[in-house]
Amino acid sequence: MSNLSGFVKRIRDIMRNDAGINGDAQRIEQIAWMLFLKVYDAKEQDWEWDDEEYISIIPKECRWQNWAVDDHTGTALTGDKLLNFVNNTLFPVLKGIDIKDATGKIIIPGVKVDSSTPIKKAIVQTTFADANQYMKDGVLLRQVINVIDDLDLGDYEESHAFGEIYETILKELQSAGSSGEFYTPRAVTDFMAKMINPQIGEQVADFACGTGGFLTSWLKELSKKVKTTEDQKAYDNSIYGIEKKQFPCMLCITNMLLHGIDVPKIYHDNSLLKDVLDYTVDDQFDVILMNPPYGGNEKTEVKNHFPADLASSETADLFMSVIMYRLKKNGRAAVILPDGFLFGTDNAKVAIKKKLLSEFNLHTVIRMPHSVFAPYTSITTNILFFDNTKPTEETWFYRLDMPEGYKNFSKTKAMELRHFEPAIEWWNNREEINVDGFDKAKKYAVKEIVARNYNIDLCGYPHEEEEILPPKELIQQYQEKRASLNADIDRILSPLSYDIIIKRNPGGGSRPATGGNTLCHGARNAAQNTATASPAAHPVMCRSSTVSPTNSQNRQTSRRPSVNVIKWCSPRA
Repeated sequence: MSNLSGFVKRIRDIMRNDAGINGDAQRIEQIAWMLFLKVYDAKEQDWEWDDEEYISIIPKECRWQNWAVDDHTGTALTGDKLLNFVNNTLFPVLKGIDIKDATGKIIIPGVKVDSSTPIKKAIVQTTFADANQYMKDGVLLRQVINVIDDLDLGDYEESHAFGEIYETILKELQSAGSSGEFYTPRAVTDFMAKMINPQIGEQVADFACGTGGFLTSWLKELSKKVKTTEDQKAYDNSIYGIEKKQFPCMLCITNMLLHGIDVPKIYHDNSLLKDVLDYTVDDQFDVILMNPPYGGNEKTEVKNHFPADLASSETADLFMSVIMYRLKKNGRAAVILPDGFLFGTDNAKVAIKKKLLSEFNLHTVIRMPHSVFAPYTSITTNILFFDNTKPTEETWFYRLDMPEGYKNFSKTKAMELRHFEPAIEWWNNREEINVDGFDKAKKYAVKEIVARNYNIDLCGYPHEEEEILPPKELIQQYQEKRASLNADIDRILSPLSYDIIIKRNPGGGSRPATGGNTLCHGARNAAQNTATASPAAHPVMCRSSTVSPTNSQNRQTSRRPSVNVIKWCSPRA
């Protein structure tokens, strides 16, 4: 296993000298397709051993063992010959393109897939559909191939060890940064799988599976319960994943192969492009584990696949709807969602949360500390645990505090499973906890949540230091908070009628004129009192006030724009 210790470093050092590789994202993608072929070749040798009639979907010339392996006789492809083969034969063939001679005769058939193709064969074309070959130096490419080929995946211990190394490679990928895709810390996926408690015979789904973190955590927990041959068959058939982007999909398939899943049901598709009302019982799963993409805005064509009241433009909201429609009766789910989902009171979020509470049992919300996803994003997240057994009667909220001695998590000081131990201990012996006058754990009846207009931002973090977010995240969170606060104000003042008077200064600006009476969003209680009296007698003054969310709503923004609004409140006529 000594060859594993410097695996990643050796490959990185070689690739840094290649002019075709630009940054970590391309570097890891280059590694990924070679690793897939190496791992798949090892699997095919096992399948051939078990089944004498097994025939590879990959033409003989393109199998790893026949072009990549260096037997040290000096005949291995390298330099321009290797580059020409990879670029003009290997990749076209694996993408399904036939290689023809000058007369048009097919000399190497491309990999062909149809509905009858077994999954373990079809994944080859799926994996390479949008894969890229970036390296331009054939000698350096040979060196990288040799490092990868040096891995002995036939050795059980080494193969198992490489599974762990592979996890670190996936984590490195995420550090390259990309379009809202963040590596979910293994501690988080392991905790969620542990609390879900997998059972033999159940099937888990992740509709935005990325590189397969939740699926591997599920397999790790489920493997503890495999006792018989039948159990093993159920274990092998227990995962289902969909990933929109080609590259993570490739990594996920390789990940599943490395974890012993010979037929990984991982599909390159978009989970949001099917009408949710068309899902049947056959499309549902026993368990759903997910960290849906969030922060993105979906097009109208995507929203059209959802009922009008659930048609949010926010990606995470749409995935929540998909989850609810695809969770089996008596099934269980654990889903990571940002704070914005908890406190959001726009029409779509309210409708989604109403459906969640009225049709499902939202029994637990775990508030995770900030920086769990550091350094990739500062967005604070939560884990929602629910099942499809009955409507919600009560929901427990638990705040997982930052471990002692930690100010922030980071790439080098990441969250670990042991940091969840307080939550695990509390999980099995639930009680309400109050620390320094703030709720750390508390149970809320569903009628209390409904009375809050489905704002479930409860048991938050009152003492955390404010953190300066990137401008895009800051603006997004501000807009969400403002919408939520506006909705609260409208709900509280709904029995009252009021006139809005905006006084402009002589210069034409929007700042209130001197002596004007300003009611800020934070003065809602005063507004209620004022509304019962003469507006002239009881003006509410809150000059140049700032919207200031309380409790956990305050913890991630260092500065918020002032909202100056002049309102004269009066009783309904």
